[in-house]
Amino acid sequence: MPKGPTRRRPQTRARLLEAAMDAFAEAGFGATSIDEICRRAGYTTGAYYSNFSSKDELFFALFDEHAARALERLVSKVADLTAGDPTPEQIAGVLADLSPEERRWYVVSTEFTLYALRNPEAAQVLADHDAKARAELVRILTAYFTCRGREPAVDLDQLARLIIAIREGALLQSLVEPDALPTGTLEAAFLPALLRSVFHP
Repeated sequence: MPKGPTRRRPQTRARLLEAAMDAFAEAGFGATSIDEICRRAGYTTGAYYSNFSSKDELFFALFDEHAARALERLVSKVADLTAGDPTPEQIAGVLADLSPEERRWYVVSTEFTLYALRNPEAAQVLADHDAKARAELVRILTAYFTCRGREPAVDLDQLARLIIAIREGALLQSLVEPDALPTGTLEAAFLPALLRSVFHP
């Protein structure tokens, strides 16, 4: 059975991730120091560096945790639909549905994306993590087309990229103008037409 530091490591890591998420959401990735993350978590920098080699690595740990939760939620909702014959409107509704944590994550991830645009190494790692998450969306889209007995007329990875672009762009506008454009409005209005347009005749 693990003893001492080994047994406490998952708890230490979880508290550092939670503290970092709060700090990144409040002050931004660039403005948050490792010392500040440690202060919030109640640990020394030694504890930090025993879990993460850099602030970038910590962000990608947050990315993977968020992606896993979001995809698990999405897969569960789609599984309920694909047991029958889901309509494009139903699938669009699932894709447009956002959990309460999405706003905070959008703020944190958008700032990191801007940072990555100026740092090629970070951009490549971000692209790799995006690709893994996108592969799950491709799997969901494949299941959707299969259950309807239709072949997609487009590359599903490209379709997944477009759906993500619509979802993230729509979320940005909803966060800026929440009264004029409630969350999910654009997705619900246009994703059904998009899904219908990519069936083979």
